[in-house]
Amino acid sequence: MSLTMAILMLVGMWLSVAAAMLWGVLRIVRRHAHPHPTRTRPQPRALPAHRAPRQVGAH
Repeated sequence: MSLTMAILMLVGMWLSVAAAMLWGVLRIVRRHAHPHPTRTRPQPRALPAHRAPRQVGAH
């Protein structure tokens, strides 16, 4: 086996190991990630058409 072939195989193996480790890390991160809550604007409260009279306590 020539020196060039050995170096190319070494680089290829390094790339395959790096890709496998990256895949594993991304898999773990995806599993432990919490979904971001969607922010919705609060709906304005509708006022009732007729309000009951407020009862006042006798003091």
